[in-house]
Amino acid sequence: MNAWALFDWANSSYALVITVAIFPIYFLATTDDQLQIGGAMISNSALYAFAITFSYFTIAIIAPLLSGIADTSGRRKMFMQVFTWMGALACITMFFFTDDVDWSWKIGIAGFILSMIGFAGGIVFYNSYLPIIATEEKFDRLSARGFALGYIGSVILLVGILLMITFHEWFGITHNQAVRSSFLIVGLWWIGFAQITFKAMPKDRRVPITNKSLAKGYKELLFVWQKIRAKKDTKGFLFSFFFYSAGVQTVLFLASAFAEVELGFTESELIAIVILLQLLAAMGAYFFAFLSKYRGNKLSLMVMLVIWIAICVVAYFIFEKFHFYLIAAAVGIVMGGIQSLSRSTYSKLMPEKTEDMASYFSFYESTEKIAIVIGTFSFGIIDQLAGGMRNSLLALAVFFVIGLIILYFTPLTTQRT
Repeated sequence: MNAWALFDWANSSYALVITVAIFPIYFLATTDDQLQIGGAMISNSALYAFAITFSYFTIAIIAPLLSGIADTSGRRKMFMQVFTWMGALACITMFFFTDDVDWSWKIGIAGFILSMIGFAGGIVFYNSYLPIIATEEKFDRLSARGFALGYIGSVILLVGILLMITFHEWFGITHNQAVRSSFLIVGLWWIGFAQITFKAMPKDRRVPITNKSLAKGYKELLFVWQKIRAKKDTKGFLFSFFFYSAGVQTVLFLASAFAEVELGFTESELIAIVILLQLLAAMGAYFFAFLSKYRGNKLSLMVMLVIWIAICVVAYFIFEKFHFYLIAAAVGIVMGGIQSLSRSTYSKLMPEKTEDMASYFSFYESTEKIAIVIGTFSFGIIDQLAGGMRNSLLALAVFFVIGLIILYFTPLTTQRT
């Protein structure tokens, strides 16, 4: 079971180091403001947003398919290995994205997209192992162990990379080489520690992949929707969750890009902020869990949505780095709170004796993935048309406002139904 949890240690480094801290800053600093895609010119910040959109659109489409195959064909280990190798190798190829070759940004953006798909695809099969290797009473503890290892490992690696970038002369390399080396290091860390998990997981008991295997995941989503749409509280919450998740996840993906383009932050400054965010996110999760205990989940969520709206509006007007630090601190506090409280609220709204918990959470995760597609695409298209990222922030505020209004009029209870 420890070997299973160690997979979080392996792949969480990618989620934190690459998607949040390093790649967006390097991509925007290295590429021209306008890039040619086919016959069109697209701003580099919009292209970065569209890359996330495409990645998560692909993930949203194939995730139910993968889940169905995992459940019925017994090929968990094989597919987990395929996606992990694909993601890690794609991450390693990003090392060849350099500032002295005009076309190398295409390697960077292609590697980024493939690595994101590999990361998310591997998680689908990783999660499907949980009921196989542990009994139900151990689910929560083992899942938490994985998250904890992922957090510890990714922060340790991020601190090490921060030192390498900041003091690159000590290592006899340039600043650019230090940043590019982080792609190589994360890819090797990812695939290296994953071997421990692969070795320990039980062998596949393969059965033929049938049409039933291919359709199972999609049928489960349809089944859950048919159950949910008759429940006003659950349906209302999920609609609210969809809109505010479009805002939350887009902010998390693109905050670094905004800081680099609009405020001139360096990689080292952004890495320090990311570490701060991780610490504040944990504090925020506990604080809003405490608040929900005494004032309920609905009020706690609404308070956080008001703060998110304020963050987007205030960020539109800031031009100084010091002000961004304050905004980042606010993001950290509500980031952890809204993610943890959203998941626990949904859990409380699920039928008490359901045997389809995995299907309900698959629906929840699919909702979040589609929200990311809508949020990042909206951010990118407004950035492209308006010629800047500030107007995109106001669009994200609209997502939070819609989510807040829906939640306000939803008769949400925190008791099991």
